Amino acid sequence: MGEITLKTKMGTFLGNVHGETLEFLGIPYAKARRFEYCERIDSYGGTVDATKTGSSCPQFRQYYPNLENPERMFYYKEFREGIDFKYGEDCLNLNIFTPENASGCPVIIFFHGGSFNSGSNWEAPFRGYELAKRGIITVFANYRVSILGYFSHEEIQKKYGRNGNFGLDDQLQAVRWVKEHIAEFGGDGDNITIMGQSAGAISVQYLCLNHNNEGLFKRAVMMSGGGMFPKFALPKKASDTYEYWLEMIDLAGCRTFEEFRDADVRKIHDAYEAIKTRRKDSIYNMMPVIDGYLLKAPVDELIRDPLDVDYMIGFTNNDMYAPVMAHIGMKFGRANGAYVYYFDIDLPGDSNGAFHSSDLRFIFGTLEGSWRPFRDRDREVSRQMADYLANFSRNGDPNGDSLPVWDKVSGNGRVMRFGPDGTKMGRPSYIKLVKNMLTKGAPKYEVQT
Repeated sequence: MGEITLKTKMGTFLGNVHGETLEFLGIPYAKARRFEYCERIDSYGGTVDATKTGSSCPQFRQYYPNLENPERMFYYKEFREGIDFKYGEDCLNLNIFTPENASGCPVIIFFHGGSFNSGSNWEAPFRGYELAKRGIITVFANYRVSILGYFSHEEIQKKYGRNGNFGLDDQLQAVRWVKEHIAEFGGDGDNITIMGQSAGAISVQYLCLNHNNEGLFKRAVMMSGGGMFPKFALPKKASDTYEYWLEMIDLAGCRTFEEFRDADVRKIHDAYEAIKTRRKDSIYNMMPVIDGYLLKAPVDELIRDPLDVDYMIGFTNNDMYAPVMAHIGMKFGRANGAYVYYFDIDLPGDSNGAFHSSDLRFIFGTLEGSWRPFRDRDREVSRQMADYLANFSRNGDPNGDSLPVWDKVSGNGRVMRFGPDGTKMGRPSYIKLVKNMLTKGAPKYEVQT
């Protein structure tokens, strides 16, 4: 691996040469103080060292990894083991992967998952080397999560006339930064696909439900997530979360909004751990809210009129609430002419099937870094998924030479099935989805060593 210097109108970036891919890591796209909306960065003094990753948003796993919990250990081993993560409130940064001599390349912007309370753009699947070989620029974005991303308070409303949703706003500003500046890296700012998985996919859908975002991107990919979750998980009004946050302020030993805003970041996460032992609704308060700005109305109303962009949607055979996730994907897909896939390959190494997030390594072509004993069929599917994604980001149609034909989902319910016996159009087995949910449920976390 060598280094490369890229001079742009914004400033000079020092990046890495990784085979035939150039990587520019940890580029700050915005800055923000705690509980304030971010300000985009459009110029840089001197040379930006983009050879190392930037900080991820402070989150519970930084202070409370709880690896004795089988679920935590499972996903730690799957996506984070051996990686040195940095955390800090100056966390709004991008990792950009480009082909050598890139010019006019399609661009994918990816938002990680993590239940809106955790995650990083440097987890193991998130590398753009395979897509760069296919002529695609991939941008992995960090954004604020957890308390720092979704805190709501009447003082914020008074100051901005809007509330909460700092993380969702960060994502929007990342898209605007990329649209404005990606040409400097060889990308086409008029050919952007936004993409996310789990909470990242829900965020992508929310960005697609705001017509103020018309023209910012042309396509959207949602993996294992969508805004039409059961009623209990739909966003609340910002004001309906105040009571939760006031209790957390009290648990932090703070008397005012200002004290909580200025408190040590460890202290506020201690309060988060404490409130989780007292209440069971943290997940429903620590997520996007109806703010009248980014989410202008209840999602089940907004969903009727999304942006007119190209859509790709995917779910796995043992996804989180697998039958529900399949229903969400199929319903939105039919209504919006989407390309839908069903990932039906049980991963080798344990009995968890195609668990939630299992398709990430496949679509980005990062199987080799895993502990799992992947097979030839797995590698073939990974190549196909990367090809389909590259084609979709290029022109809104995943089809291409030597690939099985992928039709948009229609009334017959046929989708692209990636299965152990081939890649072909077919109907998802709802019997299998329900059976997996009942017998496998969430991953059994039989972590192999």
